[in-house]
Amino acid sequence: MPILTRRNLLKASAVVGTYGIGVGIAGKFGMAEAAPEPQLLKAVKTQATLTDAGVTKNIMTWGDAGGDAGMPPVLRMTKGKPYAARLTNALDEPTTIHWHGLRIPNKMDGVPFMTQPYVYTGDSFDYAFSPPDAGTFWYHPHCNTLTQMGQGMTGVIVVDDPADPTFDSEVVLNLRDWRLGGDGQFIAAFRPRDAAKTGTYGTVRTANWHQEPQYDAPAGGLIRLRIAVTDVTRVFSLKMEGAEATVIAIDGNPVPKRFPLDLLLIGPGQRLDLAVRMPDSEGAVATLEDIRGTTPKTIARLRSVGASLKRNVGDLAALAENPVPKADLSSAEKISVTLSATAESAPVDSICGTLGYSFWAINKVTWAGDTADPTAPLAELKLGKSYILQLENLTPHVHPIHLHGMSFTVLSSSAGEVMPFVSDTYLIQSGESVELAFVADNLGDWLLHCHIIEHQKTGMTSYVRVV
Repeated sequence: MPILTRRNLLKASAVVGTYGIGVGIAGKFGMAEAAPEPQLLKAVKTQATLTDAGVTKNIMTWGDAGGDAGMPPVLRMTKGKPYAARLTNALDEPTTIHWHGLRIPNKMDGVPFMTQPYVYTGDSFDYAFSPPDAGTFWYHPHCNTLTQMGQGMTGVIVVDDPADPTFDSEVVLNLRDWRLGGDGQFIAAFRPRDAAKTGTYGTVRTANWHQEPQYDAPAGGLIRLRIAVTDVTRVFSLKMEGAEATVIAIDGNPVPKRFPLDLLLIGPGQRLDLAVRMPDSEGAVATLEDIRGTTPKTIARLRSVGASLKRNVGDLAALAENPVPKADLSSAEKISVTLSATAESAPVDSICGTLGYSFWAINKVTWAGDTADPTAPLAELKLGKSYILQLENLTPHVHPIHLHGMSFTVLSSSAGEVMPFVSDTYLIQSGESVELAFVADNLGDWLLHCHIIEHQKTGMTSYVRVV
């Protein structure tokens, strides 16, 4: 979860009571309109210039049918409107697409064996759904994830709401590392000793596949800055220097009460929407920084251009709530979920890849891998019933825990006061216990896992079944 400083909590203390007790079922997930022509997403190997050392080979990404390839495209959808994509696999290994954070039908979720077959080399798979929620989301494979994601296959999704307030500009940032050597080529994706701790960090940090990129924006204007952390390991502590930045949405959902960006902690899989009020002076620069660690790192810059528009963030209308059903806390059933380390054991081999180690567990069970016969579900849930995940982290490390197919509301935390925001990924701190309430409103088997990919692939994965 994003960690709020005392100063931010005070500024956001007057949280509106929009998350009270109540129950509801989200609308049907089927499409009311005919699906449009599918957007073509061709999984390919290519090369790209990521450092001054020269061209990096064996990049994995999605290009169009004509073979063009670079950073995965920002996919734009419209809330409640049909969307379709055709994945064609030109890689030399199987792949899929998972639509992270989108509450869509189970058969579209992109998890091999659990929701769909592998898409083998030369084959295609058609995805079609209507995203029920507006906001910032992202997409990535759920097959051989450490390699495919680590070598480029992470892209951003923007689901527009025509009723959203008007901004003067929009900038989308895809934040990710690369594990590259001094020659600009890929090095080992992970080190076992790091996989058993925080995860293995990349050596080159980028936003939109560039180091410290700069984007022009109208002076004195309001910019919608959409940030997605698509890295396999890195947790960010974000700060904006040189401009007023206000948090308006977390993980695709409007926050109950807006607050200034102030050292916000977000992890792999999470997203952040900011309203940035640009400086009035032509040429003035606002800098987005990551101050986690010993040395602050510049992520990206925004440069003011033109005469000041003299906008005021206080005049920005509210974002509409997404139709996520509210849990009935008076009848919600509680589910205990314990995150822990485990004795090393050999994982089951899988077409979708194994790291060869098991270091982590959920409720003392280590995920066996992507197999046709996985472990039993963490819990069997009844469609339409309310539940509370009682999540406890017994490890000395943080874990961004992601629930597929459904969204939850944060109720409480042992770490202190929390904002009751709606999310699909919670960054749980070492020793923290948290309660996450949700309605089981989507049929099928849904993964629950850590989005530090080494942790996911070495045991910290489970699933719930909605029947």
